[in-house]
Parts: sequence; C-alpha cells; structure tokens
Amino acid sequence: MSRFTKLGVLMTVVLVTLFVLPLVVPAVAQGPDYVTYNSYNGDPVPRAFDEQMVEMWNGENPFLPVEHSIIAHEDFKTAIRAYLTADPAPDVLTWFAGNRTQFFIDQGLVADISDVWADYGFNDTYAPGFRALSTVDGSQYFLPTSYYWWAVYYRPSMFAEAGIESEPQTWDELLATCDALNAAGYAPFTIGTRFRWTAAAWFDYINMRVNGPEFHLSLMLLEESYTDERVRNVFTYWNQLFEHNCFIDNPSAYSWQEGLEFMVQGDAAMYLMGQFILDSYPDDMEDDLDFFRFPIIDPNVPIGEDAPTDGLLMAANARNLDGGKEFLAYMGSQEVQQMAFEEMGRLPTRTDVDISSADEMTQKGINLIQTADFVMQFYDRDTTPPMADAGMDGFMRFWENPDDIDSILEELEAERLRLLEAE
Repeated sequence: MSRFTKLGVLMTVVLVTLFVLPLVVPAVAQGPDYVTYNSYNGDPVPRAFDEQMVEMWNGENPFLPVEHSIIAHEDFKTAIRAYLTADPAPDVLTWFAGNRTQFFIDQGLVADISDVWADYGFNDTYAPGFRALSTVDGSQYFLPTSYYWWAVYYRPSMFAEAGIESEPQTWDELLATCDALNAAGYAPFTIGTRFRWTAAAWFDYINMRVNGPEFHLSLMLLEESYTDERVRNVFTYWNQLFEHNCFIDNPSAYSWQEGLEFMVQGDAAMYLMGQFILDSYPDDMEDDLDFFRFPIIDPNVPIGEDAPTDGLLMAANARNLDGGKEFLAYMGSQEVQQMAFEEMGRLPTRTDVDISSADEMTQKGINLIQTADFVMQFYDRDTTPPMADAGMDGFMRFWENPDDIDSILEELEAERLRLLEAE
C-alpha cells in the first residue's frame, strides 16, 4: 500500500469517526435503561435499609439503575391500585401476601414471575410454605421477603406449678392443659377481643388443624360454603374450649395489650398471639416466656401456620419487565436476606440464611414456619375485606353465645353469596 493510499484510509477513518461520534454521544447522554421501584418502607430503619440495598445495586449495575420512590405506608395502601393500573406501571412494588395480592392477580395486574423463581433457584431455597403462599394455579406471582410468626405463648413457671410437664402437642393434651391450669387457680388463656382480629386467629388455626390449610384457603377465597359441615365442625372444637373454661372472663373489655397484662401479672398462662407480643412483654420477664406450635387435631392434614408476610411483586404493565425481574431476584437473594436478618432482625423466608447468631426463641420461630406445609396470612388478610368484616363479627357473636352458631353461619354464607354475585 502506498503512502498516499495509507493517508487516504486514515482520512476516511477520521471522517467516519467525526460523523459517527455525534450520533453516538447523544445516545449515551440519554442515560442507561432503569428500573422503577415503589416501596412502602417509610419508617426510619426499613427506609435506611431499602436505600442501602438500592445504592448497592446501582453501584454494581450502573447501566440498569433503580429509580427508588418511598411512599408513606398508609398512603401506599391507597395508591397501589393506581400504580398497578398505570401504563406503564412501576416495575417492582412492595406489598402483602394473601388476598391483598390475590385481588390484583385476579384482575391481571400482577406479572407472572415463575421464571425468576426457576432461574434463580428460589424453588429450592425458599421454605415450602412460602413457595405455596406465592403460587396461584401453578405459577408464582409474589416474592416473600420477611414475616412474623404466630404461636401459643406461655409461661413455663405456671405450667410447672400446675404440674404440666410438657407443651401440649395434640388437641386432647391442650384441653388437659386447660383443666390442669384451672385446677391450679389460673386462667388457661388470656385474650383481648375488643378489636376482633384476635378471635379470628382461633378460627384460622382450628380450621387449618381440622380441615387442612388448603380447605382454609379455599374458604378464604369464597370457594367453599360457610354452612358446610366442615366449617360447622370448626366451631364444635372451638366450643370445647369454652366447655373446659379455657379463657379469661369478659375478653371483649380488653385490647390485646390489656389482655397481655393477665399473663404478665400471673393470672393467665397462655396467649395465642403473633411474635410482636415480645414488643409489649417486659424484658426482665422474657426468661419465663416460651411458645409452642398450635396443637395438632388431625395428623392426616398438612400443617398450616399464620405468618403475615411482606414481599415484592411486579406489575403486569411494568415499564421494564426484564430489568425489573433482575432487580427482584437481587432483592430476594441470600445476600440481601442475610443483611436484612442481621441489620434489622427481619425473619428470612429463605432456608439458606445463617441464623446461628439469633437467640433461641427466634431460631425456634423460624423453624416453626420453615417446617410448615402452608403459610397463611391471617383471616382479614386472606379473605376479602367485606367477608373479613362479616366473619369477625360472627366470631364475636359465637364467643358471646355459642348456641347461635347456625344463624351465624347462615348469615356468613349469605354474605359470601352476595359478594360472589357482586363480583
């Protein structure tokens, strides 16, 4: 090649470069693609953690940054319908499991994320109950990230004084425990039902133990009749607790915190309650506090547990579905759940998070939920709001007069049918 030919080639390259660069630079200047993430984690500690996770992601993924919006918790509950129906919608959103998510799935507003579960091994690393919780008609639509457990809390010292040598594991053992505590001068269970949800926990557990969690879920989804003999049988068992004098008197006079005082003062030995009971229980008395799984009634049905769960979902109208799935997988990773556990005490939904640093009670609670076959939310989270309102009214009527059960169930069934017709 001659010197002139080389010079010609060089000039051609320079000219091409000069013409091409103006086309390339504006494209880069427009910025990389991004993911939108709307979160209700507005309280100081979870907000700081959320921001930290987004900052970590953005540092490692400069060409797929996350645009992070934090909305006050109560405002988020009102706004989520608008978020999900927007076009385009935010990509990733915080939300609650159970009917709160099912409602939007039924309207086609939540994206199927089964590929995230499969591609990132979540089917193997998430506890079975949480996998079932996230699945509708064989596909996954939810990614659970944290929860709290429910159990029967009790004072071991009072059990010892009543001659009770072990935690009751069956229904008959629970009734015998009530009898022993009554004989020792203690109320077996405390409860405050001024706010009705505490009574709903008893329906949840007895129904799951008698009829199984799958039937319970079908009932919550309005697919089963409240006048079904299986539902009536739940109240037959519940009434046995009244017959064995298992509860304090006049519980409707107390909030759940006021009901806790009967346990603190040594007047009642047990409380069916969520893990948050520890926030209100005196620190200097926690050495005399333990819990056990709600006793088994029918050993042939799978084990269901109430564990209200927070997590993430994706909008069906997501602006960046593929990028959002990558960020979703990151937020559900072992690394992020490990940090959430260590920095905030969030209970992991994955089974590969190292919990060895947790206290004995926390490890016991995690094991309680991770060994369950199904994880439910709670009566007022698993069914529709109108049905939950009617149901909790019915539970309170039953508490006041168990003989009214037939009319109560007929009214609940009428409400179920009304809601189905309205849909």
